[in-house]
Amino acid sequence: MQITSAQNSKIKLVNRLRSKRGRQRDARFIIDYKRDLQRAVQLGYDIDFVLHCPEIFPAQDCAEFETHQLTPVLFKRVSYRENPDGVLAVLHSKKPKALAQLEAADVNHALVLVKPGVPGNIGALLRTADAVGMDAVILVDTAVDIYNPNVIRSSTGACFLDNIFRLSSTEALAYFKSAGYEIVAAEVSGGRTLYDVDFRPKSIIVLGSEDSGLSADWIGAADQVARIPMSGAVSDSLNVSVSGSLFMYEWHRQLRHGNLS
Repeated sequence: MQITSAQNSKIKLVNRLRSKRGRQRDARFIIDYKRDLQRAVQLGYDIDFVLHCPEIFPAQDCAEFETHQLTPVLFKRVSYRENPDGVLAVLHSKKPKALAQLEAADVNHALVLVKPGVPGNIGALLRTADAVGMDAVILVDTAVDIYNPNVIRSSTGACFLDNIFRLSSTEALAYFKSAGYEIVAAEVSGGRTLYDVDFRPKSIIVLGSEDSGLSADWIGAADQVARIPMSGAVSDSLNVSVSGSLFMYEWHRQLRHGNLS
């Protein structure tokens, strides 16, 4: 079927899905990059329908899904990307996993992001957490949804993994203490450096928001508070995605060398 009008109901749906409110209301989201679409399908996401522009991408490999053809002009109007691939898919989202699912999961090591606000940073950290083999990523008190296009793009598909949980700070702090996790907090004023952190067999790395870091409650609950050493003339901190990557790779180094106490 070919769609030629911007007033078509499916085009209107795609436009609604540009907003978080629309994604939550319709329980759907958009992918307009073939690599990310392939990973979402491989990880169990269901496609609602596909929009295809044969002039941009002649080889149509989505024949098993409901597919609608668009003209190049209309396709570029609905695509997020400046240089679209020619395939845009609407997928069904999944309900966020909460505390009950976390308690039932086998999680020894996790990355915890408290009040992250920049979708690209969240996506980059999800990507790194997957690269090092973290058991889970726990999003705490954040308004960002994982189906934000910038999260999808920067995570390279890691946002579709089944190990992402959403908790409140109250839930998270109570659970981590009761379950016996070693809490390692990343903070610019930490009393030790990252390389002096002693990661334990059951530990979490906690990062705060991009602008204000971690609250006093999280710092007070931490077993170890660590900073990244700085030797430059003006730089006193790093982007949160870079900081988190350094902490996770130090954890990974200790794990590989059998140094986790």
